[in-house]
Amino acid sequence: MSPRPRPEVLTIAPYRSGESRVPGVERVIKLSSNEGAFGPPPTAIAACAAAAAGLHRYPDGSAAALRQAIANRFGLDPERIVCGAGSDDLIYQLALIYGGHGTELLMSRHGFAMYEIAGRYAGCTIVQAPERRLTTDVDALLAAVTIATRLVFIANPNNPTGTLIDRDALLHLRRRLPPDVLLVLDAAYAEYVARADYEAGAALVEAGDNTVMLRTFSKMWGLGGARLGWAYAPPAIVDAMNRIRSPFNVSVPAAAAGIAALSEPGWVERCAGHNARARTALAVRLAAVGLPITPSEANFILVDLGSPERAAAADASLRRRGLIVRAVGGYGLPAHLRVTIGTNEEVELVAAAFEAFARNNSVADG
Repeated sequence: MSPRPRPEVLTIAPYRSGESRVPGVERVIKLSSNEGAFGPPPTAIAACAAAAAGLHRYPDGSAAALRQAIANRFGLDPERIVCGAGSDDLIYQLALIYGGHGTELLMSRHGFAMYEIAGRYAGCTIVQAPERRLTTDVDALLAAVTIATRLVFIANPNNPTGTLIDRDALLHLRRRLPPDVLLVLDAAYAEYVARADYEAGAALVEAGDNTVMLRTFSKMWGLGGARLGWAYAPPAIVDAMNRIRSPFNVSVPAAAAGIAALSEPGWVERCAGHNARARTALAVRLAAVGLPITPSEANFILVDLGSPERAAAADASLRRRGLIVRAVGGYGLPAHLRVTIGTNEEVELVAAAFEAFARNNSVADG
């Protein structure tokens, strides 16, 4: 008899990352993974290269220098910060610590896929609350809470829809949730948000002992390949995470790159400004040819093609031009495509490709 995995493991659909190649196409532009339009900051590239000379040494297991740099940048307490190999690493940790058999993990209908994967791995039952206009519905989440609920995960802004809920809605949710339910606010795209009513989560973390904020270096900071994320959490939760995390879960080059990226002058302002302008310009052009856009606060837009068949045809049409976007049927959105905001050239190419598709493939034609 061969070894058998736990039954819940076989219920997990493997995470599908964004593709980066199209057979037979020489120049490929990847707009499928919400990576930063301009790559890593120059200082981060230099710091990563310089760190190579020390690769024979184990990293600082506590990532003390990185945690202090994060704390300095965002005005936080370094003792409340836990770093990891991307925020995915931290999602797994929280699900394993607070989930388990007989518990429920609650998320929105179109929430980030890793919440379900980590929850199932931990043995949780996954509960998905309905959304309102592709936006997290706080009242629907609250209505779905049971005595078994232990974790609520919210991406804000949400991936793959780009929508967000404001500060008042978050406060309402936290006040109404039972105190023993952990609220996890995944703010991977926080640096792109310009709305004054937005709260990434730090204030809720500091106001109690049952909320965690997750952040990443993979988007704005262009360090997706380094795998670097962090959590801001109450002391008791930090203690629990430090007990189970891998002892060296942040590599030497990743830590060096992260520290340097945080100090790159004007980086966030430049990238966020470009993203806002390019996102608006792309949305306007697509709307002009009858392709509705879900209002987004992140570095991507969600395009409604009207039907799964038309979405697949548009995806194929873009791929023939070397443009890879993200089909999101796995998120329950088979009629949509998610498009990362790239450079000005990349935005122009993808806009022109959608315009050509729309001219040749009307809704009536399918």
